Amino acid sequence: MHDRHGRALRYLRVSVTDRCNLRCVYCMPPEGIPLVPPSEVLRYEEIVRLVRIAIGLGLTRIRLTGGEPLVRRDIVNLVAELARLPGLEDLSLTTNGTLLAGLARALREAGLRRVNISLDTLRPEAYARITRSGRIEQALAGIEAALAAGFDPVKINVVLVARADTGGLDGAAADVAAFAELARRRPLHVRFIEEMAVGQSGDSAFVPGAWVRERLVELGPLESAAGPPGNGPATYYRLPGAAGTVGLINARSEHFCLRCNRLRLTATGALRFCLFPQGEIALREPLRRGDEAAVIAAFRQAVLAKPAARPARYDWHGAAMCQIGG
Repeated sequence: MHDRHGRALRYLRVSVTDRCNLRCVYCMPPEGIPLVPPSEVLRYEEIVRLVRIAIGLGLTRIRLTGGEPLVRRDIVNLVAELARLPGLEDLSLTTNGTLLAGLARALREAGLRRVNISLDTLRPEAYARITRSGRIEQALAGIEAALAAGFDPVKINVVLVARADTGGLDGAAADVAAFAELARRRPLHVRFIEEMAVGQSGDSAFVPGAWVRERLVELGPLESAAGPPGNGPATYYRLPGAAGTVGLINARSEHFCLRCNRLRLTATGALRFCLFPQGEIALREPLRRGDEAAVIAAFRQAVLAKPAARPARYDWHGAAMCQIGG
C-alpha cells in the first residue's frame, strides 16, 4: 500500500500489552498508568487475524511491542502463531530484556527472528534511577541469552538520559564510551536514539545525536557501516576492530518522516497513523463483529490519512509511550 505522499507502507508495530515491569522516566509516571481492562485488550486470536489481514495488504514486516511484551502470558504461543502466517517476511520484538533470559530460546524456536533490547545505561545505579525499579543484571542476562539463542541481529536501543541524578552529560558521555566498548567486544548493534517528546518525558535532558557522534569520534575513527536487517532509519558506523556497530537515530533533530513506512496497532486495537496524536481508527469492534471488510477498509483509510510529517510542536504530552506501542 502507498499513502498519499508516495511512501510504501510495509511495517506494522503491534502492541500486545500496555503493561510493563519497569517505570522508565521518559515512558510513564512513577505511579504507572491506569491499566486497560483485560476485556478491552486484543486477544491473541484477534491479533493473529489482524496481522493476517495486514499481511494481505502488504504490511509484511511485523514487530511486537508493549508496554513490555514479555510480561504477557503465553507470548511464545503468539509468536508461533504469527510465524506460521503465509506471506510474513519478518517477525521481530522489542523488549527491555529483563525477562528475556528465560524466554529467548523458546521465542527463537517459535519463529521470532530478531530482537531489539532497550537499555539506556550500563551503570547500575543510573539504570535503577532511569527505570525506577530495574536491575541491570537482568537486562544484561537477556542480551547474552539472545546471542546464545542465535538471534541475529541483536540490537540495543539506547535513549541517553542526561538527568542530574544520573550524572548529567558526564554520565551520558560515560555511557557512550561503555556502549561503544560493548559493541567492540560483542556482535551487537547499538543505536543511540534521541528522546522523543511523547507522553511522560520526566525531567530528562535532551541529548542530540550530533553530540553523541562527537563522543564516538573521540573514541576512534568512525567508518560507515552497512546496517543490519530491519526497518529503522539508523545511520551505522564501526569503530576499528569492533565486532558490532554503533548507530544514530536522530528522531528529533533530523526529520525522516518522508521515509516512514509504518503503522502502529495499540493493545486495544486502535490503528495509529503516526507516533504523535494525529488520529487513529478503532479496529477492535469491527473485528469482534466479524466484519473483515470493515477492517480492511480501516487499514486503507489509515494509509490515506497518514500525515506527511509529525506535528510542528514538540511539547505534546498525551498518552504514555507504553500506551501507544513505541
